[in-house]
Amino acid sequence: MTSSYRISVIALGVTAALALSACQPKPEDTEPTATEEVVTPPAATPEADVTDDIEADQDSSAEVAEVETVDDTKIIDMFNDYTRAMSRMNDEMLIGMGYNDPDTTFAKSMLGHHRGTVDMAQIQLKYGTDAEMRALAEDIIDNQQLKIDTMRRWLASHPDAAKPKPNTEAMQQAYADDIEDMYEDMEKGITASVADIAFARSMLSLHVGAVDMALIQLKYGTDEEMRDLALQIIDAQQRRIQTTENWLATNDSLIDSDEQNDLDTENESDVSVTEREAQESKVEQE
Repeated sequence: MTSSYRISVIALGVTAALALSACQPKPEDTEPTATEEVVTPPAATPEADVTDDIEADQDSSAEVAEVETVDDTKIIDMFNDYTRAMSRMNDEMLIGMGYNDPDTTFAKSMLGHHRGTVDMAQIQLKYGTDAEMRALAEDIIDNQQLKIDTMRRWLASHPDAAKPKPNTEAMQQAYADDIEDMYEDMEKGITASVADIAFARSMLSLHVGAVDMALIQLKYGTDEEMRDLALQIIDAQQRRIQTTENWLATNDSLIDSDEQNDLDTENESDVSVTEREAQESKVEQE
């Protein structure tokens, strides 16, 4: 509910109060004359009781509107925080994607990925309330930081190749496709109106993207340390994928049915595109 609705509620209350006031009898000259009998005013009338009830309802509606406005503000703030974190991550990953050496590309791109993951886990700790998702966020921060340190150390002693290698173009295209798909899924995930759902869905996209990037490294990379890191990432991310999918399976009901249907429709569209691309690839191979 937006602040404009809150203003409408207050405006409605003022209008109702004015309307009730207009229905009240206008006061006559109350100064008694010598021949007039002084009549004691009656006690509270039913109209007065109705007015009190309406005013109480108006106060309650205004309080609800104010609470929901605060909730909307938090959702907007959360969305903006996620958007900034994703933008920083994208910038660093794109730098890595432009490198010539496959191992350096993997290290730099995955460094950006892990830093972004830590940023998003911190956003979950700021807005999320679910104990399991908060524990997952804390685990991500601790474990990702170790790999961040490993990649930074490796990059310090392994500069990029001066010239492209035979597989550089294919490697760069593979990363570009993976990063594009990952970002599309994350953008959908962070639109959920419940903080824990937004985190789980966007993090699921990040986990899947990390596995795909590690598989690209195993296909094109040759450095043993980076290949070993890729295997570690696949193992860790697959476990987190399972954890996140299990949680979503029992907690997606936290969002309303209309929002759920919208997200399901988007996911079905993604599946259809994937199936079509797979069929086209199969035809090309034949």
